[in-house]
Amino acid sequence: MTKAILAKKIGMTQVYDEQGRVTPVTVLEAGPCHVVQIKNDKIDGYNSVQIGFLAKKEQRSNRPLKGHFQKASLKPMRYLREFRVDDSSGYKPGQEIKADCFSAGDYVDVSSIARGKGFAGSIKKMGFSCGPKTHGSHYHRGPGSLGAVAPARVFKGRRLPGRMGGWRRTVQSLRVVETDAAKNLLLVRGSVPGPRGGLVEIKESVKGR
Repeated sequence: MTKAILAKKIGMTQVYDEQGRVTPVTVLEAGPCHVVQIKNDKIDGYNSVQIGFLAKKEQRSNRPLKGHFQKASLKPMRYLREFRVDDSSGYKPGQEIKADCFSAGDYVDVSSIARGKGFAGSIKKMGFSCGPKTHGSHYHRGPGSLGAVAPARVFKGRRLPGRMGGWRRTVQSLRVVETDAAKNLLLVRGSVPGPRGGLVEIKESVKGR
C-alpha cells in the first residue's frame, strides 16, 4: 500500500544528530488529512485514494462538492488531491491520515508549485549567454538570432523570454529526518519547492534511497 499525505510548508531550519552533525531540514505541517473517496480497479479501472486537507467554511463550497464530502461523513475541505496506490482496500472513507504514517529514515517524493517569478528574459530564464559588452555593441541581454533567413518564421520549441516559475516541481528521494505526530510535523532533509504556506504533496518514494 502506497503511503501519501498532504502538507503545508512551514519553512526551513536545521537539526543536530547524536554526533553533532548539522542537517538542513524543511518543516512540513502534514495532516491531519481524511480519505474522501476510494477508487478500485474493478469499478474505476485503477486504484487510487482521494485525500482532503484543511477545513474551510461550508458556504464557500457549492452543493455538488458538499454532497461529495457528505458521502464520507466529512465537512468540506480546502484541498482535494488523488493519489495512485497499489491496493486501495486498506483505506476507508473518512479515515484519518496523520504524520505518523511516515517514520524517520523513510524516503519520500515531494511535489508542489514552485514560486512564480514573473516575466524574465532568456538569460535569466534559460541561462543563455550574454552578447558582447565592448566596442559599443549596445546589445547585452537580448535573445539574439531566432533562426536563419529562410524560412522566415520562428520554429516551434524555440526558447524565448516569458513567464518564469509557477511550475509543478517534484523532488525525489528526500529522507524523513524526524516526525512529530502530536504536532503533525514532518522534518524532511533538504529544500522543498514552493513558498511558505504552500500546499505540498508527499508520497512514498518510487526510487527509494
